[in-house]
Amino acid sequence: MSNAAVPASKSEPKSKWLILSAVMLGSIMGPLDGSIVNTVLPSITDYFGTGISTVQWVPTVYLLTISCLILLYGRLGDMIGCRKVYLYGLAAFTVTSALCGSSQSIWMLVAFRAVQGLAAGMMMAVGYAIITAAFPPNERGKALGIYAVSIAVGLGLGPTLGGLIAQSLSWRYVFFVNVPIGISAVLWGYRIIPQGIAKAGQRLDLPGVVAAFVFLLSLLLYADRGGDWGWLAPVSVSLLAVALVSGVLFVWIERGSGQPMLNMALFANRVFAFANLSALLNFMAVFSVVFLTPFYLTLVLRYDILKVGLVMSASPVATLFVAPLSGMLSDRIGARALAFCGMSICALGLFLLSGLRATADSFDVVWRLAIVGVGAGLFQSPNNSAVMGSVPAVHLGVASGILAAMRNVGMALGIAIAGAVLYACAPVARSMQPGSFSSTDTMEFLCGLRWAYIAGAAIAGTAAITSLVAVQKAVNRPVSDMVRGE
Repeated sequence: MSNAAVPASKSEPKSKWLILSAVMLGSIMGPLDGSIVNTVLPSITDYFGTGISTVQWVPTVYLLTISCLILLYGRLGDMIGCRKVYLYGLAAFTVTSALCGSSQSIWMLVAFRAVQGLAAGMMMAVGYAIITAAFPPNERGKALGIYAVSIAVGLGLGPTLGGLIAQSLSWRYVFFVNVPIGISAVLWGYRIIPQGIAKAGQRLDLPGVVAAFVFLLSLLLYADRGGDWGWLAPVSVSLLAVALVSGVLFVWIERGSGQPMLNMALFANRVFAFANLSALLNFMAVFSVVFLTPFYLTLVLRYDILKVGLVMSASPVATLFVAPLSGMLSDRIGARALAFCGMSICALGLFLLSGLRATADSFDVVWRLAIVGVGAGLFQSPNNSAVMGSVPAVHLGVASGILAAMRNVGMALGIAIAGAVLYACAPVARSMQPGSFSSTDTMEFLCGLRWAYIAGAAIAGTAAITSLVAVQKAVNRPVSDMVRGE
């Protein structure tokens, strides 16, 4: 049995909190690296003397490689133990961070970012499983709520830290900052996270791995680059066709496999299916805000990079404070009501953002972003607890990987949809040159921004509805008692 399947009762009361601290220390680096790099892209562009279309591959390839093998990592966690997958990923992430910071060309940086994404996916895929196995059902929501703090801190620190580094140091330090954190996290995790035991007779579903990889790669590449290439351009349509075919093939392979990478029977569980769908929609809505708001702050309000980072931190800081409280409350009253209220608040925040004008000040933006952050914090911990509490112990790794995949795919789709709406309503936004907007351009941009935020609000509202559909009875069952789908 892998360490993911160890019953929570075998963890000492003190050790479970140490396990949580070890996972949080490593997990902060993934979202930190994802948010900090976007802030210094102009510096990287200037340093290597390259174009925006080329440097855009630095964040794009990271997102692609994180997501494409995340289901495989979840399955490996169930096979060989989540501890091994997590620590190997953490060590590789630390090494590749140093390599990224030492890159001598733009394409060397892109290559190292691809490998760094593979390592980050290993950490993200099994974090939920390690925590779920360490805590009893009546504390699972609280633990996952506290775990959400590490993600919120990473997202919140990224823009501000990136702005500080861009103004006072070289862009290379956005990668070097991971090295001391990573070394500490590897040493602490090696000491604290329980040892897993490899299962006998397990084999990897290689056809399923290939089909899942092709599906996620083509879907995310279409979502990320389709706006630049044209959504109906031949290359974009080809990617979408490949995604559809490989997705259908993946389901067919998994249904016929004796040891599938992804047990499709898990989706017969109403909680698991709809809570994962809600998670996907949540990240689509939240990342429409992450994508759109910096453009508004830069192009319309003319803020510098540091001020943009400070204003953008309002949403993750709000999530940081709300998520642990929401997690503790979900242990008492269940997940459904909290998840519904959280996404309803998110929808309200996005709708209020659609009312921003060219005369707004920073406070006008901050309190709206804070509402979105409160909604996300209220939703995420109970919903994550619902997902992880609805699966058999032997599938904790896969469930954790699916939940992580929902997060990354939701990020990509949210940015793609927000960008598509913005550019359709305001083609001038594609120029993205601060200081070059006329008053007419600004009005056009604000109109596009308004409808893009409204689209995000509609997505959040849909997530609120899907949260109600999920039945909450299974949320607090002991993991060791759950046998359906084994």
